[in-house]
Amino acid sequence: MEQSPSPESQTEGAEVVDLADDEAALILLEGEVLGGQRIPWSSNYTFLVRIDAGPGKFLRAVYKPRDGEMPLSDFPSGSLYKREHAAFLLSQALGWPPVPLILVRDGPYGVGSMQLYVETDPRVTYFDMITDNRDKLWRFMVFDLLSNNADRKGGHCLLGGDGTIWSIDHGLTFHPDFKVRTVMLEFWGEPIPPDIVADLKSFKDRLSADEGLTSALAELLTEDEVDRLVKRLDAILESPMVPQLDPRRNVPWPLE
Repeated sequence: MEQSPSPESQTEGAEVVDLADDEAALILLEGEVLGGQRIPWSSNYTFLVRIDAGPGKFLRAVYKPRDGEMPLSDFPSGSLYKREHAAFLLSQALGWPPVPLILVRDGPYGVGSMQLYVETDPRVTYFDMITDNRDKLWRFMVFDLLSNNADRKGGHCLLGGDGTIWSIDHGLTFHPDFKVRTVMLEFWGEPIPPDIVADLKSFKDRLSADEGLTSALAELLTEDEVDRLVKRLDAILESPMVPQLDPRRNVPWPLE
């Protein structure tokens, strides 16, 4: 994988369309990838691509092919793209945090995750937002506990033009062993707010009743990983508090 998808003249003069998730889903899943370029600062092969959305229109998406994933010692090879989609499904079921639409499909370099691109200011990170957005970011912290996010860097919280804070990069999630690594030190050792606990209780009811959700997660994760997700949920509800983590072990590097 030495080259990136090359730009195509098919999108010259075309208009970028901004669609709601339900409208964008089919295009994201089945639309022709017209071209794009590699995002150079990503550790895995990641591409910003253009997808045909009809005459004179295209969607932008972030494509992470399975075969571009760097081998890791603690996560199974070729599984990160599935974890990205599983995290999106979890966020949808919870109702938070905002995660851009992510699907699994074939692309120019094979199967991988395809995420709807959202316009944000990459210069603004978690560290710039925490002071004025503590209530919103509480949900990010709890989501990371539940999904067992091993890679919450500052740049994985992005500010949209409408004020939405987006959560991205969830490839290192759902490990059966405790793996949380996060820059969100402000929440360590703090009790989880009651409204978030109430959401988790509602989610537990839906998880036990919604066979579609559990089946979808079972296609993306191992049986043990799904079982541990349920156990983490139960543990949080039993003791709704963020653990006091170890800054030597539970902080990702680099921080951004």
